Amino acid sequence: MKRTWHWLAVAIAAQGIVACAQPGGGMRTSSPVAANVARDTLTAYHWQLREAVNSTGVALKPPAGTNAGQPLQLTFSDQRVSVAGLCNNLGGGYQLDGDKIKISQVVGTMRMCADPALMQYERSVAERLPSVASWEITRDAARPDAASPGLKLTFADGAIWWLAGTPTSETKYGSAGEIQFLEIAPQPVPCNHPLIPNMQCMQVRSVTYDAAGIKQGHGEWEAFYGTIEGYTHTPGVRNIVRVKRYTLANPPADASRYVYVHDMTVESEQVPVR
Repeated sequence: MKRTWHWLAVAIAAQGIVACAQPGGGMRTSSPVAANVARDTLTAYHWQLREAVNSTGVALKPPAGTNAGQPLQLTFSDQRVSVAGLCNNLGGGYQLDGDKIKISQVVGTMRMCADPALMQYERSVAERLPSVASWEITRDAARPDAASPGLKLTFADGAIWWLAGTPTSETKYGSAGEIQFLEIAPQPVPCNHPLIPNMQCMQVRSVTYDAAGIKQGHGEWEAFYGTIEGYTHTPGVRNIVRVKRYTLANPPADASRYVYVHDMTVESEQVPVR
């Protein structure tokens, strides 16, 4: 059965933020320079939920069966917040005004998942995010000695989320990356490697689309010797994925100078074994 998932987006214009460091490790309203530092920090990291408490300080726990065991993750970019780690991908627009934040109605893909608890948690996250009232860049409370920052989100009713930052691919590799579409064949193919006997590689080919998103053509099939960060191939499933390709400034002598990062699965099809 062929499934095509389309991302639903809400674009909202951004406003500038004003923030600076405070003794407690957070960033508060102050100079334009500090505002840029805080804004850049917010967009330079993925933010993974570490701890959440309700308005009375009682700890809240997400269901154990999140997507592939991943924590709830927020990413702020181009005036959009994207949510990963659930059954579906969610997203909405956001606006910043000093340490205040307003997130628009959250929408997403509409894929059904087998775990009812996860689906309920996803719905609660989508309903909850628009009530975030303020934000603050802090130290990661779970890892006070870590170099990566933390993010504190406070909701209108006083509930709080603490999130830990991990660098985005753009931050890690120092560029915006080149968007490509790759079709991945259902079955891997044998490929040659001087150190790995009987090596199997994914078989891929490039796919091109026009401005309207209509498929225009594809390249030749070839063995893909590397990996795609964030993507795990399931034999018997044909996928078209959108990836970002980053160029390494100083790649290892025996490795590719490119790094591929999974951005979105555009098309997925279970192929019968012949």
